[in-house]
Amino acid sequence: MHGSSVSRWAVALAAGIAVIAPAAAKDRAPQNLLPTQASPAPSATPSTSRTPTIPPAPVVESTPPTVEPSAQPTTPAPAASPSAPAVAVPTPPPAPVPVVEPVMHWGLADAKALLAVVQKIDREGLIAVDYQPDALAQALAGGEGPTLDDVASHSFAWLAEDLRDGRTPMDARVQWFAVDPDPDQMPTEGLMTKAIETHDIAGVLAGLAPRYPDYAALKAALAATPKADTKARDTIRINMDRWRWLPRELGQIYLITNVPEYQLRLTVNDRIVRTYRTVVGKPGKTATPQLAEKVEGVVFNPTWTVPQSIVVGEGLGARLAASPAAALREGYKVTKMADGTIIVVQQPGPKNSLGQLKIDMPNPHAIYLHDTPAKALFDAPVRAFSHGCIRTDRALELGMTMAMLGADLTQEQAVQNAVSGKYTRVTMTKTFPVYITYVTMGQDITGKLTKFTDIYGRDAPVIASFAAPRQLKTTQRTSKEAIIKLDNPL
Repeated sequence: MHGSSVSRWAVALAAGIAVIAPAAAKDRAPQNLLPTQASPAPSATPSTSRTPTIPPAPVVESTPPTVEPSAQPTTPAPAASPSAPAVAVPTPPPAPVPVVEPVMHWGLADAKALLAVVQKIDREGLIAVDYQPDALAQALAGGEGPTLDDVASHSFAWLAEDLRDGRTPMDARVQWFAVDPDPDQMPTEGLMTKAIETHDIAGVLAGLAPRYPDYAALKAALAATPKADTKARDTIRINMDRWRWLPRELGQIYLITNVPEYQLRLTVNDRIVRTYRTVVGKPGKTATPQLAEKVEGVVFNPTWTVPQSIVVGEGLGARLAASPAAALREGYKVTKMADGTIIVVQQPGPKNSLGQLKIDMPNPHAIYLHDTPAKALFDAPVRAFSHGCIRTDRALELGMTMAMLGADLTQEQAVQNAVSGKYTRVTMTKTFPVYITYVTMGQDITGKLTKFTDIYGRDAPVIASFAAPRQLKTTQRTSKEAIIKLDNPL
């Protein structure tokens, strides 16, 4: 595809984006992100479209199209430094403590309504005995009073917490670093107050269930699975619970990737409008963690500071320092510091290890989405090859789309940044969430409920936690595992 083809693609993309721009400016829901010549295909799920239409990938050749210079400021490539830019690690939070549950007065009718919900909670993939139905029935038999207040309050609180946040304790969520804001936005005390004041116990609790299409599909599958098939039901239950771990509101426009599916989705109002194949971390210490971050910038033609494990350990620094011609030919800039440290920075270009684009989503793990020169890996059925970061197919298309949506770039500016060959960081004026999830059963990009290979073995601890008694909630919000920031996260 020649440069003029990139321009034609960008015009089509811009036309699709223009459809939602006025609405987005007025904080209304976007309607469409596809180019005008394409529209989302209907999904197998009636409530939402799950089948994306993929536009041609924008391939940039060495001869750029003739476009006007970008009005966006160009951020120069970062200067060489003794190490890669440090990522701020937040101060460790205080030690977790048990959550104190509110105790309120319960009338008989409300307590009976709560018992009815508990007795049928298996439909939501939860376990009725966790919410003490026998004790609640016994307290009801004794009439109103302190005993009923205490038992009903705890039953409601535990059930509300599990529907809102998930039943799985944090120590069973391997590499889980996505902080769920729901406990702050929908505190248990407020939920209980609303349920009692409105006498709508069932309605308030039902309103906590995830609204994502995958959750509804899993719930239907659970209802259709015989109780004797415990293995299948366990798989469904834990993946229903994984959706509760996420924020109830993901946002109007967001990126979400399911690691074992090897797919990234650009989603508008829970409607898939783009999908991109991915390469994820290899099992073991390079496994990709689960995160919820913000896209804060798009870097066109990024540089890459080669880690010292390669510069020193593999002798790259000494070899290139001894041969400036080889460094230039291979696309590296070599700097020898006063203390003798050799810094090697790979310059922008199609052979750069980050490819031609990086999605900047600052986090303590140094995990991000980026392009790659190793395009052939996207054709492999199993794509767990990276050191933790997520390599993204058609990354230039993704980057231009995000820059046009998040920084109001015109199509000409987006193309100019892409084909310039120069390091350019476009800062988002509107940030978008990006979720890195791990689901082993859910809807694939065509809307079909599918089992995905548990490539990291993360199902077992969640299943074990469901077989054990429910743990009381604490103030812990993420995994206690050490943050593994790899020297080479690519």
